[in-house]
Order: sequence, then structure tokens, then C-alpha cells
Amino acid sequence: MVDTSVVLSGLRLDNPVIPASGTFGFGNEFREFYDINILGSFSFKGTTKEPRFGNPTPRIAECSSGMINAVGLQNPGIDAVISEELPRLKTFFHKPVIANISGFSIEEYAYCCERIDKEEQVGLIEVNVSCPNVRHGGMSFGTSPEAAAEVTRAVKSVTTKPIYIKLSPNVTDIVAIAKACEEAGADGLCLINTMLGMRIDIARRKAVIANTMGGFSGPAIFPVAVRMVYQVAKACQVPVIGCGGVQSARDVIEMMMAGATAVEVGAANLVNPYASKEIVEALPQEMERLGIERLQDIIGIVK
Repeated sequence: MVDTSVVLSGLRLDNPVIPASGTFGFGNEFREFYDINILGSFSFKGTTKEPRFGNPTPRIAECSSGMINAVGLQNPGIDAVISEELPRLKTFFHKPVIANISGFSIEEYAYCCERIDKEEQVGLIEVNVSCPNVRHGGMSFGTSPEAAAEVTRAVKSVTTKPIYIKLSPNVTDIVAIAKACEEAGADGLCLINTMLGMRIDIARRKAVIANTMGGFSGPAIFPVAVRMVYQVAKACQVPVIGCGGVQSARDVIEMMMAGATAVEVGAANLVNPYASKEIVEALPQEMERLGIERLQDIIGIVK
């Protein structure tokens, strides 16, 4: 019998499969397809202080090996998440959830993290300093080691739960930013968020999406994600959650061999609502095929 369990900063997960923020809502839509309690956990929709309608439409552009999105952090705001979404979530998801928090100022990050830290259902907090499709904040904090560290220090000073900083791949040196967050007190890191991409409608001579550019995700970015996870896991001592283009149980294992302790599944959920379920179910058989008894044993095995 193989052991699929992993531990993130003291939080034990039955398996390392975590639907990524922005691709799983608050879980309610997906529970109609399957019992989402089979997941290790999931990261809920990126939450800001105030409600956000998001970017104008169209927000999605198809690509041959992925997609570009510029949703723009559409969410009901921290008050509604605490008063409405979390109580509803408690009725059907019985594991600790990952709270994804975004912001447009240091003060907003700190405010939202302090509020969500008090919620019993939240197991750890994922701080998004890497969203590439909002015009202010987001990625601007994630492209500078100093700014990323400043956010980290601010949220750590007002929280008790583990803080994982979600990093942007749209940088020259991912390791420098990761180490700055670690030195500022981050309990873990999540990478990568989407890459910055663009499509043009050549018949209309205009950008396909209203925001012009957006986050490029899907299988095309998987090798970049594996490389960055490998670099950061080698340079830092804190756990890493790998993310970016994961589609299969084999991808999960590859990401873990690169150094990830757990793995987020993003765009695949938007293509196939059963994607994360299928990965969870396929993982034990894939481990047996590869002679892996415990997933914990393969974390960062590639030197």
C-alpha cells in the first residue's frame, strides 16, 4: 500500500493534489461533479479587501498548448468570503482549506491576512504577489525582492498560520525573490503563477482580450515551472508548492522530484472539471509503476 500523504508546515494532506486558486472557485461548483474531500486541499479564489468585478470581457484567449486569462481577481471581497463563502464551504468540505489573498497595498495584504487568519477552516494562507492581470499591485510586489519581502514581513506580523508566498515567473531571478521572502519569514513558497502572454485577432487587428495581456497557463509552461521549482527548492529551506501546467499524476511526481512538497493543478480544471479527481485516483498506480512507496521520499530527489 503506497503512502500519498505529505506535510506542509505541520499541515498533513492525504495527498499532494491541490486545485489552484482561480480555477476552483470556493469549491461549490465542483462539488456537483465529485466529492472534493478526496483532494489534499484546495486554494480558494483570490480574495481582496473590497469586492471586485474584475476586468472587462473578453477575458479568455485560447492557445495551442494553454490559455491566456485576464479575469482580474473577480471576487466578493474579504467580508463576504468570511460571512458567506466559508460557512457554506464548511457544509461540504471537511479539511483545512488554503486561503489565497491578494492586494493592492501592503496595508491591504495585512488587513486581509489578519482577518482570514482567525478562520478555523483555513489551514494556511497563500499570499499572491504575482497576479499578472491587474493594473496596480499584484505582480509589481512579486517582481522585486524588496517589495516581496515587505509584503511577507507585513503579513507575518499579523498572522499565526503558515504563510506561503506565491511567486511570479515574470522575473529575471526567481531565486533572489524566493530567498528574500524566506529571509522575511515566509513559511513556504508557491510557484509559479501564470506567465505574461498575449494573442492578437489578426482579422480584427486587435488584441483578443480586452486587457490586452494576461496570464498564460497550461501544459506549455510546465517545463518552466519544473525548472523554477527545482532552483528555488535547492536554494531555500522552506517547503515549496509547485504549480504550472500540471495535467497528470506523472506531472505531480515530476514536480515533486524537482523539489515540490505539494502540487497545485490550475488550467486543467477549467478544461476538465474532473482533472484533479483523476490525478488523485491515478497517483497510487503511478507510484506503484515507478516503485515509489512514499511520496515524501521523492521530494527533491533530483540533484
